Amino acid sequence: MDIGSYIGVFGAFGMVVFSVLVGGGNLMSIIDLPSFLMVVLGSYFALMTASSLPDALGIWNIFGRTFKLQSYNEQGIIQKMMAFSEKARREGLLALEDELEDLDDEFMKKGLRLMVDGTDASVIRDLMELELSQMQARHGERIATVGGWAALAPGLGMIGTVVGLIGMLQNLEDKARIGPNMALALITTLYGSMVSNLLLIPFGEKLKKHDAKESTTKEMVIEGVLSIQAGENTRILALKLMAYLTPAVRKTMEAELLKD
Repeated sequence: MDIGSYIGVFGAFGMVVFSVLVGGGNLMSIIDLPSFLMVVLGSYFALMTASSLPDALGIWNIFGRTFKLQSYNEQGIIQKMMAFSEKARREGLLALEDELEDLDDEFMKKGLRLMVDGTDASVIRDLMELELSQMQARHGERIATVGGWAALAPGLGMIGTVVGLIGMLQNLEDKARIGPNMALALITTLYGSMVSNLLLIPFGEKLKKHDAKESTTKEMVIEGVLSIQAGENTRILALKLMAYLTPAVRKTMEAELLKD
């Protein structure tokens, strides 16, 4: 569970509520179901026009990923690669074949399988980078879908405001209702801005970070596989893979794994 996402969402909406109350306003004054439905459902249906139906329906699962703490186990990958490197240098590449069945990482397993089968290094790199690029393309489509909804929500808010203003202008004879009607008309603009800036844009940014992290991890796996195939010294392999880590984590791992 990604605590940061929960804190961010509830904190952002909480500050809006706090500001209304501290400013002497009434919380009920910014709650209007028709305005909410126009912005959320209206922009969601527009998203179905802008994207495919499966993408629009699948966006809820995408949102769920932003509330889950994604672990790519970089340190575990480095330790496995070091163990594979040591075994390959002692017993040869074919000795790794028995280790492949226990691997949970399908991307790493595929690369090592190609290596054990004697595939040329350039072919291994091409195949693994192709899989990486296709993963990035899929992620990019999902991120674009979220970004598309973020762009549509404020527009639906403005449409709601215009609709409200039209209704208000048609009843100008009731001067006592002009102020409340104007406030009600502006609520949809508020909802559109909140949905876009407090939810959809942050969700999109979080997904971009997940994509970048997963891509970096897969790049690390590619380098590890090719280093093992090339017969590089295990210490050199470790230093190469640790370059993908943050300085703090790298320092800790170097102290643990490269003591000698």
